[in-house]
Amino acid sequence: MIGTTITAHACANIALVKYWGKRDAARNLPAAGSLSLTLDALTTVTSVRFDPALATDEMRLGDAAASPAVLARTSAWLDHVRGLAGITARAAIDTVNHFPTASGLASSASGFAALAVAASRAAGLDLDGAALSRLARLGSGSAARSIYGGLVRMHAGTRADGDDAIATPVAAAPEFVAGLRMVIAEVGGGAPKTHGSRDAMDHCAATSPLYAAWVACVPDDLRAAEAAIAAGDLAALGAITEGSALAMHAAAIASRPTVLYWQPATLAALAAVRTARADGVPAWATMDAGPHVKVLTDAAHAELVRARVAAVPGVTAVAIAAAGPAAQVAP
Repeated sequence: MIGTTITAHACANIALVKYWGKRDAARNLPAAGSLSLTLDALTTVTSVRFDPALATDEMRLGDAAASPAVLARTSAWLDHVRGLAGITARAAIDTVNHFPTASGLASSASGFAALAVAASRAAGLDLDGAALSRLARLGSGSAARSIYGGLVRMHAGTRADGDDAIATPVAAAPEFVAGLRMVIAEVGGGAPKTHGSRDAMDHCAATSPLYAAWVACVPDDLRAAEAAIAAGDLAALGAITEGSALAMHAAAIASRPTVLYWQPATLAALAAVRTARADGVPAWATMDAGPHVKVLTDAAHAELVRARVAAVPGVTAVAIAAAGPAAQVAP
């Protein structure tokens, strides 16, 4: 497939049981497992062509050339693809995120998932889901989950080489997954976040007195979340989702110096979610490494939740997402 342009689509995911911290930074192995929902409203489209005539890798992100740092990270990741395929050709990459980049909306998840699918196929590889998950994980820990659609479990694994640190789909009743909604409240207009996720989680692991407690609570959250999914119990899943996000941010905030993503509108949106829940609305907040607030709810209440958070001063945009599909090559 050398010389052929391959285009792939992938959706971002939002972790319900959070990923925050690594057991091996060099191999990008998570310190604990995680569980996520792939979302149809947050998509990345990436095209890749390996070309022996290129002297270096080239990358465009949106309508501009990628920054030197982004290009260097991507080029180092492409070396894994080249190694698997036994090729040396450089690549030309064109990627578009259909939502804000590097702002806490999981653009690296959809980005590296789409890149894993497109680059592997462009290099002549035909990888299964497990292999794609491993490959995507080397670029972004959360990208391993975006290889699959719907509800997805990331396994921390125990092997030193990371071969068992892969994502797998979570079995769930189709009607339960189809009824899930994530209301995404954008805070701060999609501006880049103050701390990159990779550096922030490393700093948190090294300096936060709450980090060890955070890692220790994840296995119980995963077991409880999978039990809630098996039972079709949204309330139980929502409570775990909100608790996991707050525990993650507590560990981050306790870092020295602090890693604090929240803005005043973040706190106001969290309060609006608690008020809605007190009023009988099934709504539970979650947040990743950024100021935005996402709200897990069901299809019947998604518009009501959207209206509640849209009324919060400082919330600049609100979208509703349903479960999204697996990463795939464009037809």
